[in-house]
Amino acid sequence: MQQDGVHEFYAAGAQDGSAALALALLCVVQGTVQGCRPSGPLIWLRLAKGKQSRQRPYAPGLVELGIDPAAIVLMRLPDIQSLLRAGVDCVRHGGAAAVVMEMDGRAPTFDLTASRRLALAAEQSGTMVMIVRSGAEPTPSAAHTRWQVASAPSVPLPADAPGGPVFDITLLRRRGGREGLNLQLEWDRERGTFRAPIPGRAPILGRAPLSGDLSALPAVRTGDAGRRSAA
Repeated sequence: MQQDGVHEFYAAGAQDGSAALALALLCVVQGTVQGCRPSGPLIWLRLAKGKQSRQRPYAPGLVELGIDPAAIVLMRLPDIQSLLRAGVDCVRHGGAAAVVMEMDGRAPTFDLTASRRLALAAEQSGTMVMIVRSGAEPTPSAAHTRWQVASAPSVPLPADAPGGPVFDITLLRRRGGREGLNLQLEWDRERGTFRAPIPGRAPILGRAPLSGDLSALPAVRTGDAGRRSAA
């Protein structure tokens, strides 16, 4: 993933909002652990009303994923316009390890112009921006990459202990490239990275070996060859 870019994570279904958010947060953790991203707080922006107001972050759960709650600055904004303004200001400042912005529903205010403003600020400050969308269909934007995220069954550990979280992801768009990559990733908390393929699972079409960094994923196709993303 481009370190100074905008990346979108769309929940595949109504039940996958948490998976899309977790993947975005863990991508930030991975980059920080591997020294790919500057140190600093993770700025997390969400709305103060609606669905997000009823689902508050659970600190022990974040710790289980390897995320330090003390390194997070959580901002709850009154509306989507305020969220977008705060997001641009935080990205322009350049002091954050990354800026994560949650948007539930259609959010028509987040249009091509708004996304371009974020992308320009990210390029100028070198800050990564993660846009997490749930309950919405993908729309044209200036994002560098766009991912569809679904939760997948974890692989049990010895003695049938719960395994790590697994994400089923599809690359919907890559700026200047092709979409279509589909694979499953398992989060390895001890190493602070993703791993694939998952032991014991059948290969997924288009899956490629990983080096532990999402930036190593090639933009290969699993569908109609030659078709480029329209947005």
